[in-house]
Amino acid sequence: MTAHNPESKSYAVIICWLRPAGLAFAPLIDRAYRRTRMWIATSFLVALLPACTPAMPYSPDTVVMALDESPRNLDPRVGTDAASERLIQLIFSSLVKRSDTYDIEPDIALTWEIPDPTTYIFHLRTDVRFHDGRPLTSRDVVFTFRSVLTGAIQTPKAGTYRLVESVDAPDDRTVVFKLKEPFAPFLWNLTRGAIGIVPEGSPKDFAQHPIGSGAFKFVRYIPDSEVVLERNDAYYGRKPIVSQFQFKIIPEAIVRALELRKGSVDIALSVLTPDMVEALRGNRDLDILQAPGTNYQYVAFNLKDPLFADIRVRKAIAYAIDREKIITYLWRGQAKAATGVIPPSNWSYAGDVATYPYDPMRARELLRESGHEKMSFTYRTATDDTGRLMAAVLQQQLHDVGIQMDIRSNEFATFYSDVVKGNFQMYSLRWIGGNNDPDILNFVFHSMMFPPNGANRGRYSNPEVDRLIDMARRDVDTERRKAAYQTIQRIVADELPYVSLFYVDNVAVYNKRIRGMKLYPAGEYEFLTDISVNHF
Repeated sequence: MTAHNPESKSYAVIICWLRPAGLAFAPLIDRAYRRTRMWIATSFLVALLPACTPAMPYSPDTVVMALDESPRNLDPRVGTDAASERLIQLIFSSLVKRSDTYDIEPDIALTWEIPDPTTYIFHLRTDVRFHDGRPLTSRDVVFTFRSVLTGAIQTPKAGTYRLVESVDAPDDRTVVFKLKEPFAPFLWNLTRGAIGIVPEGSPKDFAQHPIGSGAFKFVRYIPDSEVVLERNDAYYGRKPIVSQFQFKIIPEAIVRALELRKGSVDIALSVLTPDMVEALRGNRDLDILQAPGTNYQYVAFNLKDPLFADIRVRKAIAYAIDREKIITYLWRGQAKAATGVIPPSNWSYAGDVATYPYDPMRARELLRESGHEKMSFTYRTATDDTGRLMAAVLQQQLHDVGIQMDIRSNEFATFYSDVVKGNFQMYSLRWIGGNNDPDILNFVFHSMMFPPNGANRGRYSNPEVDRLIDMARRDVDTERRKAAYQTIQRIVADELPYVSLFYVDNVAVYNKRIRGMKLYPAGEYEFLTDISVNHF
């Protein structure tokens, strides 16, 4: 076989991918799981063999990025899934935004004043226009927030703004918020990603044809196929260099890898399995950029389920999970062990919380004490490759302590809908971006945040946690807020509505024609403003 033979190249790639996987996982997984990995590997090989066909011609004005799932809702007042939030940050502006280091910066509000702890006055720019040409004024800001506050739209973000008493526009360039009581995280909850400003009078089907004022204009969305955005040449800030972006929705990781290799996809950010990243490492047409991330993987329980209402069962499961092996072998070292929702880089992080190192003997003891030595339950997951592999590993590890875990996998929309409805016993998901401010503790653990008001999907309730969250949100003293948030983290780590798994590294695999790649801790797409295309 000659060096230029494309079939030899495909064969070499798959051998490189299979060999470490088979050796590394031998002590961790059973034969059934190895068959699952072999099936995926074989599929990858079959997919790669046709890669000798010529790549699709590059469009010099378009960059193609792979998404692993469809955005569920592109209305910035509603969408909370990762795909929606990341695209929303590109399409929409808000009053303020987050810097690279998560400080608050001006966006459409050039300045603001806080004359007292319950009053916020924002002064807007005069050069902001929506993508349809309409000027953005304070009336649009008022409409955006009132539609959330009055319940005109149903949104899980409603609970975040429950302390807002009123929002008014004394003139076209001034917005005044009155709060019911001091609300320290208020500015953070006005940033891009948290919410975006929509035009006054936006209809109920706004998510189908979103009109924002951000750096990228919405062109089209074909469900389960693509989202296309183009540069907003009238943008008031730094304009993107590339004129158009196509976000291809490719549910199968194998196909995403294939399209990268063929050149029909330019960028895949944290949407490949770790083994596939390693398989593509060294490809002469691709570069790989990896950096620590803050996105948080966890296991959650339905605390209304009689089985998981018993804290001994939750702790048994925590002790039965071998995180280090999962990180080393499944994630190929592309993750760091987590102790809670809040990442270590955050100012409110508590490092002295209860942890649950791998201890199968302790897990069995707790199951005996609870009377559930032969327990069984159903674990919910999506059908993506990493989710299924994670489910297989958890199933094996729990089996080792006498727990029968049945796996039910669905495509993401069905899975996520059932999780929100409380139709689960145990599941695993990942918080992306929102955990860079401690107010996420309110969103996921306050008893007033059961869906649809928030994301307390496991129906966790603790009056002391509620009290501390409310206090930390009202108090403007940073040290007192820090103490409250750290106490919450200790309580939650002890009571285990979540089992913390790991913080996932950000890994971008991208075509070498792309210049200016940069990774943000939460995996945002802000870098798309600055990238350019090198025309070989």
